This record gives sequence, C-alpha cells and structure tokens, in this order.
Amino acid sequence: NNFECTVKAGSLLDLRLQGLLETTVAPMLVSGRRRWLTALLQAQRWPFQPSRDMRLVQFRAPHLTGPHLGLESGNGGGVINLSAFDPTLPKTMIEFLGQGEAALSVAKRALAAQLPVLPRSEVTFLAPVTRPDKVVCVGMNYVDHCKEQNVPVPKEPIIFSKFASSIVGPYDEVVLPPESQEVDWEVELAVVVGKKGKHIKATDAMAHVAGFTVAHDVSARDWQMRRNGKQWLLGKTFDTFCPLGPALVTKDSVADPHNLKICCRVNGEVVQSSNTNQMVFKTEELIAWVSQFVTLFPGDVILTGTPPGVGVFRKPPVFLKKGDEVQCEIEELGVIVNKVV
Repeated sequence: NNFECTVKAGSLLDLRLQGLLETTVAPMLVSGRRRWLTALLQAQRWPFQPSRDMRLVQFRAPHLTGPHLGLESGNGGGVINLSAFDPTLPKTMIEFLGQGEAALSVAKRALAAQLPVLPRSEVTFLAPVTRPDKVVCVGMNYVDHCKEQNVPVPKEPIIFSKFASSIVGPYDEVVLPPESQEVDWEVELAVVVGKKGKHIKATDAMAHVAGFTVAHDVSARDWQMRRNGKQWLLGKTFDTFCPLGPALVTKDSVADPHNLKICCRVNGEVVQSSNTNQMVFKTEELIAWVSQFVTLFPGDVILTGTPPGVGVFRKPPVFLKKGDEVQCEIEELGVIVNKVV
C-alpha cells in the first residue's frame, strides 16, 4: 500500500514519527519505494528531512567530558561530534566562530564525511552560544506587533539588552521568579555574529553574520512596564529568560531569513503566528545600527523582535504559570521547547 503522511503547514512534528520512519517503515520498503519516499521528503522539505545544511550545536553526552561542538544531522536529527573528526577544533561555539572560515571549512568536511551520528536521545543540547559578550535585543520590530498595541512603527530601532546569564538551552526549564507575577512569552529570530566589527555598513553586514537560531525572549511584564523606572532590562533578564537553539543554522543554509514562518505555542495552542517579513528593521540594518555604538564580537546574539500574540496584550491578559510548556518555532531553523517551573 502507498505510504502517505500529510502534515498541516507550520505545525510541529512529533519526533517519534521520525523514529517510526527509521525503525519500522523504512526497512519494509523495497528499494524503489525507499527512493520514492526520500524524494517525497526532499520535495516537501519536512522538518525531519535529512539535510546537508550546516546546523552547529553545543552539546553534552555521558561518554564525553565537558561540552562539545557538533553538527545536528538535519532539523530534529542526531548529533555528529566534531571533535571526533578533528580533535584540534574548539569545544565552544565562540572559540569556533573566532577562528572564522578555517574552522567552518573543517565543519563542512565533517558534514560531507558521513560520520557516525549520536542519537538525539543520548545527548543534552546546550544553547548554541553560551556566555557571549553581549545579547542585544530589538523592541517593537514587527509591523503587526505595533498594530497589536496601536502604536506607531518606530523610525529607528529600539535597543535594549539581556545579560548573558539569562541564556539556557533549547529544552531547558524556564523558572518563574518569585519577584514577578506577569511572566510572558515572545518567540524571536536570533542573529549570531560571526565576525568582529564596528561601524559596519548595511551593505557589508551579512559578512559579519554567522547564522540564525530560535530565541524565546521571556519577559516579566510587571518589571518591564511598571517597575525599575519602566526601563526594560530587569524585566527581560531574570535567569533562564533566554532559551536559544536548537542549532546555529549558518547563513548560507537559510534561503531568506526575512521570509520565514514564525510561531509560538503555549500548551499546544498557537498564540503567535507571523512571518519574519513583518520585521521593520532587517538583519543588515540592525547590525549597521548597533555597531555604531558598540563593537560586535563573534558569538554576540541579536534578538530581532517578536510578532503579535503576546500574553500581556490579550483581553484579559494571560501570563505563564507553573506547568505550562512553550514551543517556539521558526521555519528552517527548528523548534525549542521549554517547560515552565
């Protein structure tokens, strides 16, 4: 019988389906049908399709000492240990990015070498970047998010920051701080800087970009909007308030970062759904703007703003509570899943 599987556009796939395909369905298919299935997956570009895209990750594994750098073997796949290919490669993403094209070329060779893949169940994913020099954030950067608040679209980027200590991994828990009763969700496209620069021209900006990842800009609205003189920093930077991941997808692996579906689900319900084409200021403009004021370093993370659908502007407002699960997903980049505790 023909094997068919239809997935609603933009929905998350249960990774168990991937395991079913690999362990149950595939062995039963004759070679011709196996080729047909592979062609179908490639044509549909489903999230679990095997990919030659460059998806850099940081991870831990029980048999390895300390964190390691690896390659995710496709969106939702297992992990290739880069140290097994070249032990001289750095073990952290910031050191790796600091070596520039030399390190990236080694990773490309590792990707092409068909190395053994560590099963996803046997590794712990860390944030693709940890302890960057800075985390730069952009407010009010989606046209539809501005409309949601009935405020004008900004003429210049609105910049704030999170502390690097707020970063956690793609599947780590978000801890509700006792100091806040109004913790909210925000899915965001994150840009990772790959090359140092100051006063960067917009036309040169992409040369300073390593790639993109998914971010969850968790926000304590009481501290952001009413406390601390209405300065945003404290409301944005509690510990665990910046989940990132699952992978740093290199810029050459993303067709168009400004035309990606972006969504957030809370307990399975879609609360944010938009497209990065709604961004007011694109990656190039943001890098040019921010680099007027500060030097950008390899590993710096730029959160580019959130679409509409956040809890604080719902009627009545809705905030995260213990036991909630937040899923942030961006087309081509992947999904991060964070339990609220």
